[in-house]
Amino acid sequence: MPLCRYRENENDRPHLGLIVEDRVIPVAAAGGPVTLTQALQLSRADLREQLDDLAATGAGARPLAGVTLLAPVDQQEVWASGVTYRRSRDARMEESTQEDIYDLVYDAERPELFLKATPNRVVDPGEAIAIRGDSTWDVPEPELALVINTAQEVVGYTAGNDVSSRSIEGENPLYLPQAKVFTACASLGPVVALAWELPDPEHLAITLQIERGGGTIFEGTTSTAEMHRPFGELVEYLHRYNDFANGVILMTGTGIIPPSEFTLQDGDVVAITIDGIGTLRNPVNRL
Repeated sequence: MPLCRYRENENDRPHLGLIVEDRVIPVAAAGGPVTLTQALQLSRADLREQLDDLAATGAGARPLAGVTLLAPVDQQEVWASGVTYRRSRDARMEESTQEDIYDLVYDAERPELFLKATPNRVVDPGEAIAIRGDSTWDVPEPELALVINTAQEVVGYTAGNDVSSRSIEGENPLYLPQAKVFTACASLGPVVALAWELPDPEHLAITLQIERGGGTIFEGTTSTAEMHRPFGELVEYLHRYNDFANGVILMTGTGIIPPSEFTLQDGDVVAITIDGIGTLRNPVNRL
């Protein structure tokens, strides 16, 4: 029973929903939270109790096929973790003029954490992610994203795409914000798998597929089991001297990097599939 944000038509406001089989139940129908922010201000135990009660009643359910799924974010900042997989470390060493810095980060006690996107920079499933017009080497980064409440509890998991300019980042590590943060630089979705229904999130298969001209030009697979750092460590460091009144989304790094000769192009389609969550699919638009 994943959680989702959805809209019934173009003029409708977003709703928070619980998906039960082929139907979606508005969470507010039984007096539950109206928005994702309100849901993330509850404890995980309280949220679970409310959602279980809602599923039992089925109040206000409507066909899932009749709604449009939105990115599971409303007022949350989206943060990201870097160099959490060996493949990511190797790729950033390859691109960088200062490659030793990434080897140091991989083994350091403190993880690399950075602000990836404000809510308005996150695109919905099916909408276009962007690549920068001043970049020559651009890649998607498929990542498991943690949905974290105000009590620092992981309440769910979703798929994320941390679109990155490797040419800008590789020129100088201090250019990381420009390589990572820009219009339509991230996507999330399509749903939030609830933490109590995904018992082994540290062993999830992640697949990246990139299509161009109707065919697949790249495909790769990894697993969260390949991560160098546990989720709890990333969550703890993110919240050190840092408050998130609306909850927060944390991408956990990528273990799939296309070869150095590959770069995204306008019109490509990126599909990220994670076990237990589904497929996040977005076309590519060059700004």
